[in-house]
Amino acid sequence: MKPVLTPDEMAGVDRQAPEPTDVLVGRAGAAVARKAAKLLGGAFGRRVVVVAGKGNNGSDGRTAARLLQSLGSQVSVLEAGELSASERLPAADLVVDAAYGTGLQRAYSPPTPAGSSQVLAVDIPSGVSGLTGEVLEGGGAMPAVATVTFASLKPGLLFGAGPELAGDVHLEDIGLGHLAEAAARCWLVEDADVWRLLAPRPREAHKWQAAVQVVAGSPGMTGAPWLASRGALRAGAGYVRLSMPGVDPSALPPSELVHLPVARAGWHEAVLAGISRVKALVLGPGLGPATGDQAGALPGGEVGLLLAGAPVPAVVDADGLNAIGTLQGLACITARRKAPTVITPHSGELARLAGGPPGPDRVAAARDAAATSGAVVLLKGTTTTVAHPDGRVLVVTAGDPRLATAGTGDVLSGVIGALMARGVPAWEAAALGAHVHGRAARNGYKEGLVAGDIPELVAAWLSRRPVPTR
Repeated sequence: MKPVLTPDEMAGVDRQAPEPTDVLVGRAGAAVARKAAKLLGGAFGRRVVVVAGKGNNGSDGRTAARLLQSLGSQVSVLEAGELSASERLPAADLVVDAAYGTGLQRAYSPPTPAGSSQVLAVDIPSGVSGLTGEVLEGGGAMPAVATVTFASLKPGLLFGAGPELAGDVHLEDIGLGHLAEAAARCWLVEDADVWRLLAPRPREAHKWQAAVQVVAGSPGMTGAPWLASRGALRAGAGYVRLSMPGVDPSALPPSELVHLPVARAGWHEAVLAGISRVKALVLGPGLGPATGDQAGALPGGEVGLLLAGAPVPAVVDADGLNAIGTLQGLACITARRKAPTVITPHSGELARLAGGPPGPDRVAAARDAAATSGAVVLLKGTTTTVAHPDGRVLVVTAGDPRLATAGTGDVLSGVIGALMARGVPAWEAAALGAHVHGRAARNGYKEGLVAGDIPELVAAWLSRRPVPTR
C-alpha cells in the first residue's frame, strides 16, 4: 500500500526531514529531470519551458531546468507570477509545470502551452487542490501527461479532477518515504495487497470454513440476491446460503446456492437460528421496505434485529441501509454487535444516512461517517474510500466506468462477504473487494458490460494469483 498524505500532513513530514531543504530539492529536481528526459525520448536538442513559482515547487523546477540544460536541452525558465492566463507559452517539446504545489489555497490561472507541447507536473498540477482534487474555484490547471510527486501520494491526485489532470503519477521517495509512512493514516490499495492479505485456500479446507449467509431480495426483486450470492461464490465462498423473505426459492434458477426459505415477516429469527454456522453475513440488496417493529428499541426493523443478533462480520447495502435510515441509528446497532459491520453507500445513500451530501473531501466524509456509525464505511465512487471507525482510510482507484450499471453494487457486497468469510478483516476486506471488483471489470466487455458478467470476471482475476518464488 502506498501512503496518501494531505498537504498539512506532508508539510509536517517536510518539517521532520533529517536533511537540508536544498538536498531534498536536488533529489526532487533530479527526479523531474529524469522523467522529463524519458517523456522526450532523450534530452539533447529538446526545447523545454519550465514555469516556476517562488516556493519549493518552483525550486524543484529550476533544479530540473539546470539538469536538463546540462544534458543538452534548450531550456527557458519563466516566472509563474509574471504570466497571465491569456498568455501563450513559447513553442516547446515539453512544459514543466512547477508553478505551485499542494499547499496552494487560491485560484491559479495558468498560461496556455503552445501547440502540442506535453506537460509534466511537479507534485500536482498547479491550481488543483491537494486535498480534494478539485480545480480551485475561479481558476484552472494545465492537463499533464504525467506528474512526479514526492514521498507520498496526495488526495488531490486521486479524487475529483485530479486523476485526469495529473496523467500518469510517479511517486519518488527523495529520502522522506519512511517519514511519510509513519505519518500516514490513509493508503492506496494495490494488486499486491490482495495477495498479501488474502490467504490461499488451505489444503484441508471444507465448505463451511468460508460460508456466507445472504439475506436479500423481495417479491419482484430477485436479481439482487442472485447477483450478491454469485459474487460471494466466485470470490471464494465455500457455501452460500440464501434467504429471500417472502420469495419462493424456485424464483431463481437451479445453482450451487443453498436456500433457507423465510417468510416475509419474522425472517430475522429464522436466519439467526442458523447464523453461527456461517462466517459472514450479506444483508440488504433488493430487500424492499423494512419489516418489523419500527418503533422498537432498534432502528431498521428486522434488519436491525438480525444485525444486532448476528455474531459474524456483516456487510449491509441498498435496502438494508434504507431500513436503518441514519448513521446514528446504525450506531445503536453496531454498539450491540460483537463483530464488525461494513456499509457500502454511494453518495446519495450516504447523504440520506448522514443528513447531507459528502462534499468534495471524500476522505473526511467517509471518516466522519465511520466514526459516527461505528461501522466500516465504503463510500463508492470513481475513487472509492474505505474508512475504519478509528480514522484509518484505504483508497481504491481500480474502478471503471463500465461498473456504472445496475446490480454491480450487489456483486460487490457478495465479494466483500466472501473475503470476510475467508478471514480477511472487515476494513481490509471492504477495500480489497472494491479493488478486485474494479480490476475484474476492466477485463470485461468494453461496451455492454452488465452486473451478471462480473462474478465470473472476479473468479478469473483472483485465479491470477502469482506463484510464489523460492
